[in-house]
Amino acid sequence: MARACQSRYMSTATNAKRDYYEVLGVVRTASDQEIKSAYRKLAMQYHPDRNPDDPNAEERFKECSEAYSVLADPQKRAAYDRYGHAGVGTAAGGGGVDFNSVIFQDFSDVFSDLFGFGDLFGGGGGRGRRSRAQRGADLREDIDLDFEEAVFGITKEVEVRKHEACQKCAGSGIAPGKSAQTCRTCGGRGQIRYQQGFFSIARTCTACEGTGQVVTDPCTDCRGQGRVLKTRKLEVKVPAGVEDGTRMRYSGQGEPGAYGGPAGDLYVVLHVKEHAFFERDGRDLRCRIPISFAQAALGAEIQVPTLEGTHTLKVPEGTQSGAVFKIRGKGVPSVNSHGKGDLLVETKVVTPSKLTKRQRELLMELGEIAHVENKPEAKTLFSKVKDMFS
Repeated sequence: MARACQSRYMSTATNAKRDYYEVLGVVRTASDQEIKSAYRKLAMQYHPDRNPDDPNAEERFKECSEAYSVLADPQKRAAYDRYGHAGVGTAAGGGGVDFNSVIFQDFSDVFSDLFGFGDLFGGGGGRGRRSRAQRGADLREDIDLDFEEAVFGITKEVEVRKHEACQKCAGSGIAPGKSAQTCRTCGGRGQIRYQQGFFSIARTCTACEGTGQVVTDPCTDCRGQGRVLKTRKLEVKVPAGVEDGTRMRYSGQGEPGAYGGPAGDLYVVLHVKEHAFFERDGRDLRCRIPISFAQAALGAEIQVPTLEGTHTLKVPEGTQSGAVFKIRGKGVPSVNSHGKGDLLVETKVVTPSKLTKRQRELLMELGEIAHVENKPEAKTLFSKVKDMFS
């Protein structure tokens, strides 16, 4: 395909033109999309700005453009297929390519993709004025919660500093009684055209930022920005069961957009303090309760604190240190569904560090009666499997 435009032009003395299908490197039965794709690749390759050191690049580019201007137009293509160059008025000695033809409305799309330009050849494909409206920025506020507040939920009040529409100018940024003026740089079009060889490029006017108007008399309250900084209070309803680091999103509560644009969002980040007694594990709570040797050996009923009051827990006789008991429904509510987690109570048998004379006598008597043979315990099946993979 590249070879199509690389071949040397025929002598101008003979005024011969190459076949347009050959120029683009496509067959005569090529579809419109195939023709357009072929031209896009050749235009990319032979554009003069991309080949500053090649004196023939512009001529090659013109040849490809001329071929595309004919083959991309159904009527011109039909005439060319039937009568050749004579059928489209571009025979030897003809007037060449008409760059004001409607077919070059396609070129603005082609070059917009290739080079990032907005409008070429004056073909009407440009965007013209663009709106100054911009989406507002997102805001973030942080809230500290006690452990219980996170578990049961609470309503908090937070102060949010954000911009709001200026009341004096109704958000226009223009002083009352005044109006915006037509931009002198672009003449109100929002674009400035630059000549690049045989075609022109339209770019956004930097003086008016593409709006076509400039504010010469800005509002004194907002200094032409159309918004002022305010502090507002917002009620934040924290649902039961939230965890540390939870982010709550309030749509449209962030910074308002400039020049009438949509507002951003407000994100409230929750920070939960640790509890002195409970540890959280998802929806479950964990705690450790000390019990005496007698309570562990004989069994007992002990009072266990929960977030909702005390609970009576029955410790069976012969309880070993480290045994875990589950109290159902005394954990944390689920934020997204019904039900609560559980409270897991781990018992820890406490060995007294100091004994009275009577306690020593009783323990010695117990030791003689309940003698335990001090031999290593055999490994359980679980321990053996664990050792295999360790």
